Amino acid sequence: MFWHHSHKDPFQKSGEQRHARDGFGRMFGHGHHHFGGKFGRGRMGRFFEHGDLRYVMLQLIADKPRYGYEVIKEIEEKLHGAYSPSPGVVYPTLTLLEELGYASVSAAEGSKKLYAITPEGTAFLEANRPTVDNIFNRMAENRAAHGGAPAPQVLRAMENLKMAIRLRFMQAPLTEEQIRRVAAAIDAAAQDIERI
Repeated sequence: MFWHHSHKDPFQKSGEQRHARDGFGRMFGHGHHHFGGKFGRGRMGRFFEHGDLRYVMLQLIADKPRYGYEVIKEIEEKLHGAYSPSPGVVYPTLTLLEELGYASVSAAEGSKKLYAITPEGTAFLEANRPTVDNIFNRMAENRAAHGGAPAPQVLRAMENLKMAIRLRFMQAPLTEEQIRRVAAAIDAAAQDIERI
């Protein structure tokens, strides 16, 4: 069932709980988005209620057309690197928004799709403006409260270092000299960071 002719919120049901009645739950499950796992790591605990991320993504493509990876980066930056949604959530959600008539693919390069909001999507956002504003206000408050969280660039650098170490140790066994050099390089990096 699609909502092309109604601005009723398809992400909520009547009552206080925000759960899906239309098959969303089958695709995404119920409950909260947890900040944990490979892509959803962070220190902020539970943040997004069920359905919140879809409002965020729709607002982001309303601000300007975006590719899926740009949506991921923008959410990551708005939360100061404390949370990054997984591609396994973002891309199906963009497809869902397109099926609902709230987003359209305005351009495509191979498998890359540029998503833009439709008039129906704009009307839906405005009909749910208090909810959308509340989510973005919470995001801003959490960004301010967790301003000390590593920036996205730092998180990526940390992952790169861990991966380089892991890959090197998967190769031939290190000699005593190589072990000393690896340890010295990590110690030197730690000392440099402490002096910043």
